[in-house]
Amino acid sequence: MTPVEFINECKEKEIEFIDFRFSDIKGTWHHVTYDIDAIDEDTFKNGLPFDGSSIPAWKTIDDSDMILMPDLEIGTHFEDPFTADPTMVVFCDVLETDYTPYEKCPRGIAKKTLKYLSEAGIGDVAYFGPENEFFVFDDVKITDNINSQSYYVETEEGAWNTDTHYQDAYNTGHRPGTKGGYFPVAPVDSMVDLRAEMVQTLKEVGLETFVVHHEVAQGQGEIGVKFGTLVEAADNVQKLKYVIKMVAHLNGKTATFMPKPLYGDNGNGMHVHQSIWKDGKNMFYDANGYAGLSDTAKKYIAGVFAHADTVAAFTNPSMNSYKRLQPGFEAPNILAYSAKNRSACCRIPFGAGEKAVRTEFRFPDSTSNPYLAFSVMLLAGLDGIKNNLEVYEAAKEPLNEDLFELSLDEIKERGIRTLPATLREAIYSVEKDLEDKTSFLKAVMSDEFIKTFIDYKYETEITPIEGRPHPYEFITTYSC
Repeated sequence: MTPVEFINECKEKEIEFIDFRFSDIKGTWHHVTYDIDAIDEDTFKNGLPFDGSSIPAWKTIDDSDMILMPDLEIGTHFEDPFTADPTMVVFCDVLETDYTPYEKCPRGIAKKTLKYLSEAGIGDVAYFGPENEFFVFDDVKITDNINSQSYYVETEEGAWNTDTHYQDAYNTGHRPGTKGGYFPVAPVDSMVDLRAEMVQTLKEVGLETFVVHHEVAQGQGEIGVKFGTLVEAADNVQKLKYVIKMVAHLNGKTATFMPKPLYGDNGNGMHVHQSIWKDGKNMFYDANGYAGLSDTAKKYIAGVFAHADTVAAFTNPSMNSYKRLQPGFEAPNILAYSAKNRSACCRIPFGAGEKAVRTEFRFPDSTSNPYLAFSVMLLAGLDGIKNNLEVYEAAKEPLNEDLFELSLDEIKERGIRTLPATLREAIYSVEKDLEDKTSFLKAVMSDEFIKTFIDYKYETEITPIEGRPHPYEFITTYSC
């Protein structure tokens, strides 16, 4: 879409404000709003100035001027369904004042990754289909004091509420129970109408939805959204998270994509379906291959497995991420692939024909920045293809068994590899990549960005959380 076409569209819809949005390293959305009368064609040519020093882990105050460059080409702009006055939201890339791409802009890194894909001659488009699970709670309380650390989340669906006395209502008794939320009908599924409202709003902002259901855990849901190209799919994750959180908020509830808010119940993942296409053909498809997989697809899987520790730092970038990646909670941490097997971290979904064949990596979660998570998975997979990598010996053939049943000793004895156990372990791997001049990350990421990412994770996740006493430590240690 051209700037003229965009401005005309806004006039037809009687838009009053344009909201320009961009994502920081963590994936948090930021925005600045302009009156429609202040916007013209030059806005989309010259961009919009802003202060980069006010964004976490970006610019210093002595070099703070930056440019927001609106992107109309991908076509993911949308009319905000939540503002009181008609407002159009536009995705932006971040540029330096000399109009070169800013090396720490996640969306810019995603675009650079797509360019690398094309230049490698392996494909001309990469499709990503994320599945973002979420919880809806009725209340959340958080304490972070020098003498107390605590959290409390509440949902009427919680099994702990079977004997709760409600002051202005009665106890219905209909609850999914721990791990009992997969597909029960109402009244056990209490979120039917809420999810329907979310779907209707997602359609308003341009997303095509399909499956809509209660997930396994109490208070958990999922809304399937159609796949897209790498940048388009990442844009759509930002839309989806915004809509789900806002619809919950306007209904007096609170939604979270946090991987593991409930102990002992399933957590939130972001399963990511992926495929590479070239000249209209699916490069992951071979009619004679296992589950329709081509050798190219197997090399892609091998690349992700080979770089799994580094990949995890971007796909599972929170300390909480690794509380989800525990055996028995449908969050596979075992590096294996298999058709239709949800205990393998790479599932090959059932599908008929060329268009349906794809890989599904099940370990990522929604604390990731989607632009970075998709880019790093693609970069790792491309490294596998370029270097003709094979899946490591213990998982060279598909593991068609319930991997959740394997003990730690069995995993070690068979030489099966797993994802890192903590964010610190994952970041150690990124640190090694920073020192490696041939690292797969450096095809699109600068040393400055990688170093900033490492420092940011230590400063905002690893050091603060490791330094705080955990409530359970008082059970194990107080009476020492």
